[in-house]
Amino acid sequence: MEFKHKPVLLNECIEGLNIKPDGIYIDGTLGGAGHSKEILKRLSSNGLLIGIDRDLEALEAAKNNLKDYENVKYIHGNHDDIDDIMKSLNISGVDGILLDLGVSSYQLDERNRGFSYLGDNELDMRMDKTQDLTAKDVINNYSEEKLANIIYEYGEERFSRHIARNICLERKKKPIETTAELVKIIENSIPKSKQNSGHPAKRTFQAIRIEVNNEIKPLYDTVLKCINCLNPGGRLCIITFHSLEDRAVKKAYVKAEGKCTCPKDLPYCVCGAVSYGKIINKKPIIATKEEQNENSRSKSAKLRIFERK
Repeated sequence: MEFKHKPVLLNECIEGLNIKPDGIYIDGTLGGAGHSKEILKRLSSNGLLIGIDRDLEALEAAKNNLKDYENVKYIHGNHDDIDDIMKSLNISGVDGILLDLGVSSYQLDERNRGFSYLGDNELDMRMDKTQDLTAKDVINNYSEEKLANIIYEYGEERFSRHIARNICLERKKKPIETTAELVKIIENSIPKSKQNSGHPAKRTFQAIRIEVNNEIKPLYDTVLKCINCLNPGGRLCIITFHSLEDRAVKKAYVKAEGKCTCPKDLPYCVCGAVSYGKIINKKPIIATKEEQNENSRSKSAKLRIFERK
């Protein structure tokens, strides 16, 4: 398929990775391979790109997009298992890792996957279609309290309790099966006067997607795993789109940098802080105004970079 969007923070990621022509790089969220294509342009024939994605359809699309390059390994898997994937490839360390978190532009463009609140499609939202849990399961089987908590925490939706209550009322009549059905419930749960900042279903759809794909809970540990997989001087670039994602990445970076957390009046360190490298940018890098105007997805993007010592 043809890709409609330029990858988010593309130039900033390429610069942040500080690419060595003969190095080994991992794109842990391959998607349509927009970032990977630019990485490969800078690699020699001795360099290697490992592309990981849990979405088999995205992997096929990426193979087509990268058909001119031979030094690529495609892995159907989850970046949360990056250490096991490297062991299976007999690779002890890599020179750079990129994670572009959240739903990919490829998945949003494939409307029948149920990620988008536009159109009328089956409530799926699985990034990995081999897993069992779907959005339909979450919407129809979770308790009202659990739904409300997910929509509030992952979607930062202040009308989460109204939405959860109305979902539970509607599913008593019949199962909620399509995106259009869910959108209608959400629209009826939010006062019209408050529906002026983007699509009313945006936050709830984001929350359900995060729950279906377990995007946030493992993230802190995944970041530390990624840092552990880097060679000395290797860089980890992570793009987040959600405050909870960004918080987890920032917390893991601070931990890996090994800043002592002992009270200042102690004569020596007792917290056992060990430094694995340094945070390159203390403040997250955000998209330029020009990119935000061209690609609305980039408006909430934050890039944080870590370098292994």
